[in-house]
Amino acid sequence: MVDIDPFASATELLAALRAGKISSTELTDLYVRRIERHDGRLNAVVVRDFERARHQARAADQAAARGERGPLLGLPITLKESINVAGLATTCGVPEWRGFVSQHDAPAAARTRAAGAVLMGKTNVPPMLADWQSANPVHGRSSNPWDVTRTPGGSSGGGAAALAAGLTALEVGSDIGGSIRVPAAFCGVYGHRPSETLLPRSGQFPMPPLPNAAVVMGVQGPLARSAEDLALALSVLAGPDTGEDVAWRVELPPARHDRLADFRVAVLPAIPWLTVDDRITAALQDVASWLGRLGCTVGEAQPEPLGDHREHHALYRALLSAVTSARVDEDTRRQRLAMWRKHDDDFSRAHLRGLEGAPGDYILWNGRREQYRAAWRAFFGDWDVLLAPAINVLAYPHVERAWPQDDSDLTLTFTVGGRAVPYLHGLVYPAVSTVAGQPATAFPVGLSPEGLPIGLQAIGPYLEDLTPIRFAALLGGEIGGFRRPPGYDLS
Repeated sequence: MVDIDPFASATELLAALRAGKISSTELTDLYVRRIERHDGRLNAVVVRDFERARHQARAADQAAARGERGPLLGLPITLKESINVAGLATTCGVPEWRGFVSQHDAPAAARTRAAGAVLMGKTNVPPMLADWQSANPVHGRSSNPWDVTRTPGGSSGGGAAALAAGLTALEVGSDIGGSIRVPAAFCGVYGHRPSETLLPRSGQFPMPPLPNAAVVMGVQGPLARSAEDLALALSVLAGPDTGEDVAWRVELPPARHDRLADFRVAVLPAIPWLTVDDRITAALQDVASWLGRLGCTVGEAQPEPLGDHREHHALYRALLSAVTSARVDEDTRRQRLAMWRKHDDDFSRAHLRGLEGAPGDYILWNGRREQYRAAWRAFFGDWDVLLAPAINVLAYPHVERAWPQDDSDLTLTFTVGGRAVPYLHGLVYPAVSTVAGQPATAFPVGLSPEGLPIGLQAIGPYLEDLTPIRFAALLGGEIGGFRRPPGYDLS
């Protein structure tokens, strides 16, 4: 049996492949065996394509023998179930889409294939990608490798679970409400929400494979076991979407600094109306204090227009509601309207505005969004990254949610420090970067006393994605990065 660590980073595994220490066929077989052995308790890799993967692995080995090179040549990976792959089902966990088989590769699938990756299958999601759990009527429930009674996060939760358990080398997910960063935090891996226009956003859902510039805030991006792997994945995935590739090119600027002590680190002030788990708050304070002792410039700061975040978050909820309602039929949209009309609070009214808004409203909301984007540009003249929680809770016990959603969804709560906190308050920290389309890297900072991963996010300047990724890499080298959950041996 080949002596290789399935928990190694993608960068390390690629080095082993190039050095001839392992073949792609051997590495793919290792991950397939691990999926077959361990995934019964996780239910993470729900669409499996092992036969084609083995064929791709043999082809990668033959290409390597000819002296060919590719950024991901021979590396076994997975993609989120919502990302279209020719010949594989895409349901987004929705029973009405059961049986849809894509006839095309999404840009994420096409670019990773072109880079030489071996696609083993696709990973689980919640229905319509609308939860921080990954449970649906089509594929069932995914669990967290650190504690199978808890969620791995969502909506890219199956991918984060597979990475943490050593079932895949790299994953591509998507994020509009923390769907990359929350699973990364819950499972103790790394995840990067790219700058909004850095990667193609097309190729998800059983829909025409064309871009739609009006669908704002949602992005696709990588999850991995190291920050270096995130940069590697971006080098493959970044670039213009269909139609713009005639002329547009991407040249990411290098990270602003190569030494951790040179970073100017802002820490997001506490949001007065948002309850946060004490263990997350303590981890944020500990990291900030440690960075200060290292010599970094550290201080509490945020773009001034964020204020107490209420107006900013209401704008996010209106835009989110408008964008996501475009994915459903008219009957479902009416049901959502009726559901939200029964709840009278600021953010419920913001959701209603998104569902009821006229085209002119949408244009005005995007104008307000541009004002926030300008504020972020000014902010990053003084700072290099902004540290914040990825979400206000740790991985929580599985919660039963109805599909289609009903009124009970709006009364769900988290338990934080013994207090009931509105479930949808989990959107607040992800939205801090999402509204303006800023890049944000989620990274692990250790474990809670009961053994649950704690994760934070580093928000960076627009189209300077390598800056928060490099910050996370340097920090991981100092305080430790990914660690393997117990119960998943190396065989």
